Parts: sequence; structure tokens; C-alpha cells
Amino acid sequence: MSPSTSPPGAIPFFRPDIRTREVRAVSRVLRSGWLTTGAQAQAFEEEFRQFLSPDADSPALHCLAVNSATSGLHLALEAAGVGPGDLVAVPAMTFTATAEVVRYLGADPVFIDSSDRDWNIDPARLADAVDRLAGENRRIRAVIAVHLAGLACDMEALRDAAGPDAVMIEDAAHAFPCRTDSGMAGTLGDIGVFSFYATKTITTGEGGMVVTRNPLFARRMRTMRLHGIDRSVWNRYSADAGERSWEYDVIAPGYKYNMTDIAAALGRSQLARAEKLLRMRSELARMYNRAFAGHPLLSRPPGADGHAWHLYILNTESSVLRDRICRALAEEKIGSSVHFIPLHRMTYWKNRYELKSSDFPVADRLADTNLSLPLWPGLGRRQIRRIAGIIRNTADG
Repeated sequence: MSPSTSPPGAIPFFRPDIRTREVRAVSRVLRSGWLTTGAQAQAFEEEFRQFLSPDADSPALHCLAVNSATSGLHLALEAAGVGPGDLVAVPAMTFTATAEVVRYLGADPVFIDSSDRDWNIDPARLADAVDRLAGENRRIRAVIAVHLAGLACDMEALRDAAGPDAVMIEDAAHAFPCRTDSGMAGTLGDIGVFSFYATKTITTGEGGMVVTRNPLFARRMRTMRLHGIDRSVWNRYSADAGERSWEYDVIAPGYKYNMTDIAAALGRSQLARAEKLLRMRSELARMYNRAFAGHPLLSRPPGADGHAWHLYILNTESSVLRDRICRALAEEKIGSSVHFIPLHRMTYWKNRYELKSSDFPVADRLADTNLSLPLWPGLGRRQIRRIAGIIRNTADG
């Protein structure tokens, strides 16, 4: 059931915050006669760059708008030189896209358990995997670190664990805008990838952004993003494009991963409100935290200053209690979800790599006891109190 058709009293798991300014921005593009990649996408890239890296003295940040974060991760790995037979470390606790892009290139994922401390990929378990593989004369070519729920990974510890030769890629799909003492999440590794899917902290409906300070990576991803064409050709049909504007060369077998101007116009409007949207999310998370403080059967999610709060993940005492709470919320027409069913439980990954739950005890436990609660700008205080009340009453019963 879509949010627009939800019955009275229902609370969807998520509802995008779309205002008049977004509608007008998209309408202007629709009326402009230019719908695909163009001036809006270029402007979105530049505004996103300025948001992430306002310091003019820092190394130049390259931003490339793409049609999904999955596309961005694929471009990142390809630019990093990952290919058949290579190994890429990924967390077990993630969405399948994080691992599937590794297989796109004929490489193999190495699944790493979560940390009990922050639920992100565990640097200690990564170091163990590096040591084990070294004994087999194999090495991890790249690491994809997922900032789960909007809480940044310890990128320094992960880099130390992986070794200096591994390319560090941030799956920052949940982590905009997440700030750390070292800078914005997504700019802490070699390449960062953001998602603007409908449920994310800012949205373009579908879309993403790839960022890097490495000019070689940027050049390769820009080429591969649009069919392997050797130059920018988005304006080749315009009246002032010039003589032989249609001429170009294909220098690689690229992909079709560009972002449309329709999506970019929506993204630019959302980006202009990003700080306000973050404040609203953070306040909702604080309200949940206060509601669950001190409860013996309910644990609040790990947090830190700068958390993006894409998700509020409540941890329960047992799978039995989690499922009871989920049913109680559903009976009241309140949406909830689980992030994530870890990949070692998914048929393809489990069978291909002979994965066992005993190798991922933290991710396995979190999968049984975590529950993601509604968290979106516009969710009211009364709604938060109602959700929290149902959860506490169910736990107390």
C-alpha cells in the first residue's frame, strides 16, 4: 500500500519529503525540452562537490552523477582495476548490491562479520581475513565499507587492516550527510558512492553520486559512465553545439549509467534542504532514544556525532520479541523493516561461497534481533510516541 493510499492512522515505514520547490524544479525541466543528462546534472555534481568539500585548499573532489549507487559501485571497482579472480572484502551485513557488483567484474567477495561496537564491518575480522589469505598467497584488492544506517565506519582502522595496497571504497548509500572528525563520509577512502534512492536522506527517485580525489579514477569512471565515449557529448544535439558536434570516439566498452536532468533537478532541490532534513531526522532519533532509554529488553542503536540517521535500528532481546513487536506494529498499520538479512543467509551467496552462520556470529544475531522503525522528515511527535508506546507495551507484556 502506498503512503498516499494509507488508511487513517497508518504510519508508513518511509515517506519522501517532497515539497513545492521540488515539483517546480522538475516541472521546469519537463518544460525545457531537455530531459536527459545536461545542465541540471552538471550543476548537481558541482553543488554536491561544494557541499562535501567546501574548503578550497583541500585536494580537488570529483563528483559524477549516476543512475544508481549500484552503478556507482560498479564504476568504482572497474576504475580501481578489479577484475576476474580478484578478491574484494565486503560486509556480510549489507544489501546484495554491495557484493553483486564484485561479481559483475568476475571477482569474488570476501565476506566479513560485523563489529559489536558499531555494527559496521569489523576491522579485526578484516585483518584476520587478510592474514589468512596471505598464507594462501592471495590478497584483498579492494574493500567496500558500508556506513550502516548512516554511522561512519572506522576508515583508518579498516585501511590499516587491509594494508596500503587495497583500494578503499565507501558504500555511503546510507551516509549523507554524515560528518566525522576526518571529514564527510564518502570522502574518507579512495572512492565514495552515495545513493539517492526513494528512501534515502535526499532523493532523486533513483540515482547516485560517485566521488573521488583521484583524477585517474575520475577520468576512467567518467568515460565508462556513458558507453566508453571519449568526451562529453550530452549537448551534441543543441543548436549551438558547433560543426561536427556529432563526432566522437569509443575507447572502452562502457556502460549506460548517466543521471537524467529530471532526477538531477529533484536532487538539487533536495540538496538545498539537506541540513534541515538532517536536523529533522536527528531530532526523531533523539525522541526514539529517550523513549527506549533504560529498557532492559530494548537497546538503542549505536550512535555518534555526525550520524546521518538514514535508519533507526532498534535492537531487541531476542528474535521472539522482535517478531512480536513487528506483528504488533503491523496490526496498528505501522510499517517496519529489517536491515539487513545478511548475505551469508542468501541462497546465491551461501551456496556459491559455502557460507555458514557460525562464521558471522554478530551479523547473524543482529539479523534476528534488529528492527528498523519509521524515520522520515514529517513524522510527528505524536506518531513517535505512539510507535514507541506500542513497542514498550509489547516488550513489557
